[in-house]
Amino acid sequence: MFFSALKSFTGRLRSIEDRNKKIQEALGRIETRQLQDLPVRDIQGAEFRTYSQWGEDGILQHLLRHIAVSRKVFVEFGVENYTESNTRFLLTNHNWAGLVIDGSAKHVDYIKSDDIYWRFNLKAENSFITKDNINSLIRRNGIEGPIGLLSVDLDGNDYWVWEAIDVVTPSVVVLEYNSRFGPERSVTVPYDPSFVRTTAHPSNIYYGASLTALCSLSKRKGYSFVGCNTAGNNAFFVRSELKPPNLRELIPMEGFVRSQFRESRDPDGTIVALSDSEELAIIDQLPLVEVS
Repeated sequence: MFFSALKSFTGRLRSIEDRNKKIQEALGRIETRQLQDLPVRDIQGAEFRTYSQWGEDGILQHLLRHIAVSRKVFVEFGVENYTESNTRFLLTNHNWAGLVIDGSAKHVDYIKSDDIYWRFNLKAENSFITKDNINSLIRRNGIEGPIGLLSVDLDGNDYWVWEAIDVVTPSVVVLEYNSRFGPERSVTVPYDPSFVRTTAHPSNIYYGASLTALCSLSKRKGYSFVGCNTAGNNAFFVRSELKPPNLRELIPMEGFVRSQFRESRDPDGTIVALSDSEELAIIDQLPLVEVS
């Protein structure tokens, strides 16, 4: 009797979850249509959330309306269980295909048990990403050459892994930056193939690269920086030859947004409210690599 009731309850929960997802996507489609008259340069004005953590869904819908994409294919890593991501709305609403990669076997098992795994052309790979394995991970999943979108969120070696990627040429790239480094410094954490943010330093704020470092690297790879989200953690880049004339390339000082959300931790793992200067004092004691 108990197991029968539990099964019935679980079924009802799944039904509610499915209905909520349909509502989320319907609202996302409505918001997408409302972006039609928005100037292409106003990427922050396009922000909305369907599955993204912040406003990335809206920004990507807006950019991809104006940018030619030869293949509706994405690669995203650092997705956890993929319930919150930058590419899920493209998968479910626009029928894109793609590859997601995460270092947790539990997260990847969850993705493979989700209905989206058979409803759409999605591949999920369980692997800890390094600059030495990223190209082979992408290639062995059948993805090479031009693609629509690359989203990088590693909380660590983002600069080094993006520098290494040459197996795909995305039209649009989303890169996470660490705003604590400010808009002027061109720095990244040193490359460590086993880097894990939560163990690299107990403060939880020592990770990634500055916006300027990522802008410099992306420009060398043929991309134009077009802005950041209002949360101050993701930067958007467009392949330079695909950039519409009215979408202006920005310098880091123009597009920089400082994050306001709290990530600092004390040695016990409790969230603490540190000032910008207090966070910077912590980071300045730790190894950084100057890149140009």
